[in-house]
Amino acid sequence: MNLEQLYSQYKEPSIKGRYITLDNIYPILKKLNTNNQLEIIGKSVLEMPIYKFQIGTGKIKLLLWSQMHGNESTTTKALIDFLNLLNGDSGLARKLLKTFTFCVIPMLNPDGAKLYTRENANKVDINRDSKELSQPESRVLREAFENFEPDFCFNLHDQRTIFGVGSSSSPATMSFLAPAYNKEREVNATRLKVINLISGINDVLQNYIPGQVGRFDDAFNINCIGDTFQYLGVPTVLFEAGHFPKDYSREETRKYVFVSLVTSFKILSENDLVNNEFDKYLSIPQNKVVFYDFLYKNIKINYDGIEIITNFAAQYKEELINDQICFNAYIVHISELDNYFGHFEFDAKGALYQDSSDNFPKLNQKANFYLDNNKRFVNGSIVF
Repeated sequence: MNLEQLYSQYKEPSIKGRYITLDNIYPILKKLNTNNQLEIIGKSVLEMPIYKFQIGTGKIKLLLWSQMHGNESTTTKALIDFLNLLNGDSGLARKLLKTFTFCVIPMLNPDGAKLYTRENANKVDINRDSKELSQPESRVLREAFENFEPDFCFNLHDQRTIFGVGSSSSPATMSFLAPAYNKEREVNATRLKVINLISGINDVLQNYIPGQVGRFDDAFNINCIGDTFQYLGVPTVLFEAGHFPKDYSREETRKYVFVSLVTSFKILSENDLVNNEFDKYLSIPQNKVVFYDFLYKNIKINYDGIEIITNFAAQYKEELINDQICFNAYIVHISELDNYFGHFEFDAKGALYQDSSDNFPKLNQKANFYLDNNKRFVNGSIVF
């Protein structure tokens, strides 16, 4: 099966980039709603509808949800692409629909999506609300879980550009987790199913993004949805869509989410979960914070009349301005940067730093500066 060709065939062309709202996906869901598969299952804090799309007649029930965090849209795009596949009348689609019943919540937090915030409109992180269930979005997901009684759950997220694969210089383009079900992080039969599934996904992804798959931290937190569902005995896999080089719009990463989803369902449909892949799962390097968006080395600065050589780093803030996501680079670290990498790196080789104020890089300052070797940087990047 050529998964890249499959992705190209079913990629939804009407959505792209990072700012994906309910207004963007509802027309697509409505178009796909050929047999009353689309249903409003609740409303958000701001009374926006929360939809589920249920399709398939198979005995194995899969619950998938995306954009629990409003500013994490990559998996939403890939879910829409996958729904296009299911509606494409291919042999694969027919097989999947006969094997599974899919219950998809493509945007759990429509308010956060509109505001481009991690939290909902009450400024609550829904993924820390699985115990209290204080928010309407949390209750919608729990009710869907209890009513549908899934055999497997897919908890779909994005992660920041700061994560690398272990201590390597490779970004964590895709990361996965078999959440713990207790504080001791023991492995029971439920968790082992997820471990084995992730091992199978990783085997396939290594053909596409070798060395760019990570394993997320498995510290137990009963307030997290995945940990709760795992505790309740339903195998739950966490997806984290991360950075691919030069892909800040996450369109390349979107493809690997799609590949991971299709691979997951292929493995489950073939009952191809081998008995115990725990060691292979642990061999997937754990995510580490080793990246900045911009890293500048060997910069000369004049500090109180004394010239010193230093390094500094800048990081993008994703800021919503006039319904557009603007990537604005700010200085976030000054001094030693051993064991860190930059998605963009520049060695100044002792060139003198200059800017429009104090000729000294300061934390939280926009990354706009000059070097005396005629290099100018605007918003972190070289412009000449």
